[in-house]
Amino acid sequence: MKKDMRFLCYPFMRESAATVDFEIRTDSLTTRIGEALSLTKDIEVIQRDLQILQPMAYHLNGSVRGKVAIQDEDLQMLSNMYDYYVNFTRDKIGNFVLPQGTHAACVLHVCRSEAKKSVRALHKVSVERDVPEILFNYAHLLANVLFTMAVYVNQHHGVEEIPFVSKSYPTRPKKKEVTKS
Repeated sequence: MKKDMRFLCYPFMRESAATVDFEIRTDSLTTRIGEALSLTKDIEVIQRDLQILQPMAYHLNGSVRGKVAIQDEDLQMLSNMYDYYVNFTRDKIGNFVLPQGTHAACVLHVCRSEAKKSVRALHKVSVERDVPEILFNYAHLLANVLFTMAVYVNQHHGVEEIPFVSKSYPTRPKKKEVTKS
């Protein structure tokens, strides 16, 4: 008798491999990026970039079990996004900030957190099998891009970032910029 697919949400759910957890994690990330898309219709550049990142998160998802779908040009495009948002948020992203602000910025912070969880899940996969370094680079950079996007969205709406000062870790003074004369 053929299995009734309505009773199966994901065919690999009973596997014990870390690949399953990575795929579920990146599925969550992709879903949260969709949520962020629904909340950022007023910021054209964020919409454009999230529309690129959402399918890329699924490509990251499949790149462990299947063919590696993240290429050098994808990593370069993500790096360019990072540079774009850092250019606008540079003075606000030097330290930790509390994940707060507009609803859209908060959801982007959740996306950032999901990306970090995906990095961790990818590490667990790498304990069991070889994982191409480009997947780690992409996942790490994706988390950083999502962070800068959250700060960009808050800035766009005039919401100030609230720095987080840890009581657990000492702060180091920032290095002074060397001026050339």
